[in-house]
Amino acid sequence: MIWNETQTEIEEMLLVEELEDIGNRAMLIVYNDDHNTFDWVIKCFMEICKHTSEQAEQLSMIIHFKGKATVKTGTQKELKPYKDALTDRGLSAVIEEEKVER
Repeated sequence: MIWNETQTEIEEMLLVEELEDIGNRAMLIVYNDDHNTFDWVIKCFMEICKHTSEQAEQLSMIIHFKGKATVKTGTQKELKPYKDALTDRGLSAVIEEEKVER
């Protein structure tokens, strides 16, 4: 019986850790603006986010036509340097937490 109780406790701890990891997921979102060129946005995505030229171009088109796009996902801590670098280059970027359905 002791093993079963210990096993259950371990499983519960792992489940809590897994839920915490999911809850910390976030999105780096870039918004459209009227002053950055397509070439500049594409260059920023390639240099900062390490996207391919195709990915960067597609994202810039989505942003232009839809008003915004998620350009990277991760934790808030992982995304902050990307957001700071993009905003330092004049892009409108924010980090939003992903909504987790339970």
